[in-house]
Amino acid sequence: MNRSDTADEAEHRTPVLIVGGSLVGLSMSLFLGRLGVPHTLVERHAGTSIHPRGRGNNVRTMELFRTAGVERRIVEAASVLADNHGILQTPTLVGDAGEWLFREIDPGGGLGRFSPAAWCLCSQNDLEPVLLNSARELGGDLRYGTEMMSFDQDPDGVTALVKSRETGEHTTVRADYLVAADGPRSPVRERLGIGQNGPGDLFHNVSVTFTSRDLAEVVGERRFIVCYLTTPGADGALLPVDNRERWVFHAPWHPEHGETLEEFTDERCAAHIRRAVGVPGLDVTITGRAAWHAAERVAERYADGRVFLAGDSAHEMSPTGAFGSNTGIQDAHNLAWKLAAVLGGWAGPGLLGSYDAERRPVAEATSARASSRSVEHSHPGYTPAAGAAGPAGRRGGILNVALGYRYPGGAVLGTDPAAPVVPDTLALGGEPGSRAPHLWLDRAGTRISTLDLYERSPVLLSSEGGVWQAAAAEVAAELSVPLEAYRVGDGSGVDLRPLDGADWARAHGVGAGGAVLVRPDGFVAWRSEDAPPDPAAALREALATVLALD
Repeated sequence: MNRSDTADEAEHRTPVLIVGGSLVGLSMSLFLGRLGVPHTLVERHAGTSIHPRGRGNNVRTMELFRTAGVERRIVEAASVLADNHGILQTPTLVGDAGEWLFREIDPGGGLGRFSPAAWCLCSQNDLEPVLLNSARELGGDLRYGTEMMSFDQDPDGVTALVKSRETGEHTTVRADYLVAADGPRSPVRERLGIGQNGPGDLFHNVSVTFTSRDLAEVVGERRFIVCYLTTPGADGALLPVDNRERWVFHAPWHPEHGETLEEFTDERCAAHIRRAVGVPGLDVTITGRAAWHAAERVAERYADGRVFLAGDSAHEMSPTGAFGSNTGIQDAHNLAWKLAAVLGGWAGPGLLGSYDAERRPVAEATSARASSRSVEHSHPGYTPAAGAAGPAGRRGGILNVALGYRYPGGAVLGTDPAAPVVPDTLALGGEPGSRAPHLWLDRAGTRISTLDLYERSPVLLSSEGGVWQAAAAEVAAELSVPLEAYRVGDGSGVDLRPLDGADWARAHGVGAGGAVLVRPDGFVAWRSEDAPPDPAAALREALATVLALD
């Protein structure tokens, strides 16, 4: 992918070039736009996804979209599936056979203790237009139908050659950094010679879109996210698109046995769906098909100089649990604030090294959990190798993976490097390296979550008094860091008042004189359980270390 000379060439300058305009690339554009970072995105396809896939947006992802101001738009786009919650496993849909692997995503509403957001079932074809429009509203330069032909990097930046697939015009793009969100077969990763670790391919499916007017009556009131149909020779996964006429069916595909995609004719797919559902005369009209491959792979490294991998270019995961796209969106959020900090001059370039140190271990732990969950759910087409769902893979539920993961190292201080990246249980107590606790607060008469405080700058939380407030002002001025400091409590001089009887200090694991430093991505960077003799010195050292300042 070396750059070549070409005629009729224009030039373009941008701080960040994003390659790939699917969920992760669009999320990167949205997050950078929120942080005021100019950027350009190129995507070879003419528009956003037209296939209803990648629908499960977990609570952590929805927290990020809440902070980015698009949560409400996404919920509106997902309204047709708002009542779909459980996962059903049954031989056919006729009668009452089968069992619910779970009936509710959040039974009893207990998730509200941990987050101001909720899970959202929004298919990729509905989500991507929301992200695209929102990113453009923020000034993002998003170019669809544009393919990157080559790139080179040097110590000062990246030079890429892109081509409009409509006009054939070539443009040389000079960027400070390049973010590759270009999919599992990432040409950027290949060009950099970055290898991958993991078991590799797990199984293969053909995703069949179809319409059926009568299937809704067969399904009845069973509002599932997905239904695993298990009749031998007619197994597959059924997913509603609108609960009325539009559906998706994942049929097992075995290319390792010589089976070709061309063998999945309309007639074969329709007959398979009828057998799986259990209704021989079911009206089925096939509208499309697309092959997909489930794999477990993680890149050996997430960065090479000024080029970074995000999403499927960095990791592939089994679809069970919808961990893949969520992990990719969270990659983008982690990297976006670091790029903004470095480009804004308030963090050192060394901060970007923490992207690999933090996100790669999360992908390794999460991909293993996704594979084991496919075993637990007996995903159609998956025959795992012996030991694929070992004891470590079966620990805990889905929430500790989605929300409770930790960064044992990176841009954090005071962590336990030996602690598991994904804990067995969900415990968000303000430990460095974990997502900061959610509490409801009153700020000047407005009800907000603590998580609403974190986006554009580091935040220091402390109790009423003034020792940490003064230290924060001194250190922010000295280091030229946009540090925000809030006093939390019930006194007259506070900035934030906890609601519902919450004890903010206890929730964050500090005493009355302590303080907590939270990064722009909402992860705890450092905490002091009580006031040290010189708060300014302690804060200065912590902030300079976290932000890689000389």
